[in-house]
Amino acid sequence: MTYTAPIRDMLFTLDAVAGIGDLAQLPAYSEVTPDLTASVLEEAGRFAGEVLAPLNRIGDIQGSRLENGVVRTPDGFADAYRQFCDGGWNGLPFDPDFGGQGLPWLLGTAVQEMWDGANMAFGLCPLLTKAAVDALHSFGTPAQKAKYLAPLIHGRWSGTMNLTEPQAGSDVGALRTRAVRNGEHYRLTGQKIFITYGDHDMSENIVHMVLARTPDAPPGVKGLSLFIVPKILVGADGRLGARNDVRCLSLEHKMGINGSPTAVLAYGDDGGAFAELVGEENRGIEYMFAMMNNARLSIGIEGLGIAERAYQMSRDYARTRLQSRAVDSADPSPVPIIRHPDVRRMLMTMRATIDAMRAIIYNTAAGIDRAKHLPDAKDRAAWLGEVELLTPVAKAWCTDMACSITSLAVQIHGGLGFIEQTGVAQLYRDARIAPIYEGTNGIQANDLVGRKLMRDGGDMARAFFEHIRMTAAEAAGQAGSLPQIGAALNQNLTAIERATQWLIATWPKDKRLALSGATPYLALFGLVSGAFLLTRQALAAQAHRNGADRAFLDGKITLARFFCDNLLTAAPGLAATVTGGGASTLELAEDMF
Repeated sequence: MTYTAPIRDMLFTLDAVAGIGDLAQLPAYSEVTPDLTASVLEEAGRFAGEVLAPLNRIGDIQGSRLENGVVRTPDGFADAYRQFCDGGWNGLPFDPDFGGQGLPWLLGTAVQEMWDGANMAFGLCPLLTKAAVDALHSFGTPAQKAKYLAPLIHGRWSGTMNLTEPQAGSDVGALRTRAVRNGEHYRLTGQKIFITYGDHDMSENIVHMVLARTPDAPPGVKGLSLFIVPKILVGADGRLGARNDVRCLSLEHKMGINGSPTAVLAYGDDGGAFAELVGEENRGIEYMFAMMNNARLSIGIEGLGIAERAYQMSRDYARTRLQSRAVDSADPSPVPIIRHPDVRRMLMTMRATIDAMRAIIYNTAAGIDRAKHLPDAKDRAAWLGEVELLTPVAKAWCTDMACSITSLAVQIHGGLGFIEQTGVAQLYRDARIAPIYEGTNGIQANDLVGRKLMRDGGDMARAFFEHIRMTAAEAAGQAGSLPQIGAALNQNLTAIERATQWLIATWPKDKRLALSGATPYLALFGLVSGAFLLTRQALAAQAHRNGADRAFLDGKITLARFFCDNLLTAAPGLAATVTGGGASTLELAEDMF
């Protein structure tokens, strides 16, 4: 199984959709030239293809294992991680004051796509560290930042997120882990499950970010606090000391991502684990959601990366697999299956959807950079609102599409796709966790409807829709296929506007009815957003198609047209489901299930 980073496609999306050239005009990113961007992607692509990708199959076969209380990752993982950190990849988007490189979150997003495409199980470790760094940078004290950030940013230490407990699942309000003040610090006791890279042999230390309750905390999510709990205690001079009171009880045996250790962690079996409070008591859910939103976009990137690899394997197989004669030829000789119309349909579906996924994710990542660094506060707020609106879409729609695309990869390979040795079955298994991670996709849909739409009565969504309408109008005035693409975009914009207004009107009267349509609404939002951003790509391609890259640019226009002709057509049906499907969803009595 090979992986080649799609650098040409990445660079085009970075420029045409995400506007990385505009980011370079901001003082924080003044050194981000086109040459630097291309150089970073080229080197990251080499590392992903030559170092990480060959370990993907090894990780799946060997898995991580718990031996005499020590977690061992698959052969080659620890060495690859050392190379990863020594190459500076872990610190690419972080604050230079703590050892980071200070490059845009957008560029870090493109690089993360490569890690996940090459080896998703490996890529989970830096993903969680990135979330921990972001939370500590935002909410940690100066002393906590001085103690933890530099080694985390380098990667010598890794980070985790500890939410789930056996009795709680996704209901974080039901968490029972307890933290009791002990002088300036706390003693923490409890058990956490499903902790990705909760223990391993790749970094010197692991910094657990743990949600827990203090003794007098109110019930539910309002009583949660966030704590730093290192695996190995850290002295005032930054040196590692004794082992903290936290241990790995077991590792889960999973459907996929076997190279990634998913741990059950016990805290406080010997009197309580040393813990440091982050921020204020009872504000832990607020701080954790900062990590969660970071991680949710990263999970969307996982979906993108693994979908790209599935497409590459399918394309290469379809070019070389000879089977059956061409339908339009009398010659009985078998032809590559890529010449059969239904195989082309599947490959085009994969390719166009991946382009839409990449556009949504890169656009959202660029919004994070703008929300942090634009000089005008009003502009920063507007971009932050768009990022918050699109994050559940980037997470849920892109991971749902990853499952669909990896399934198509199995289908294109036929019977061989169902055989583990070909490798596509692993991609299918690995991708399936992503719609569950960091809040299930149903939770993302509820968030999109119940929080993002309702907090401002749909104002942010309407502003986003207005950008879509302007892009559709711009396409209508172009030559070639652009007017057809623009007309389809404008027509289906009407469908999502109708569904949005219905949800806003229904929510105050019947929240259950509104939320019954949340998942199809998110799917609708993903389709329309993808078409919008592919139309922007097509407009950029049209503007530059007379140069040497004409075939590549014409391909971008064709992909946008295919998306509108074949995939966006589902939008009216999804809108009808949002507005009319809820009553029957709720009607059947529980005892009839």
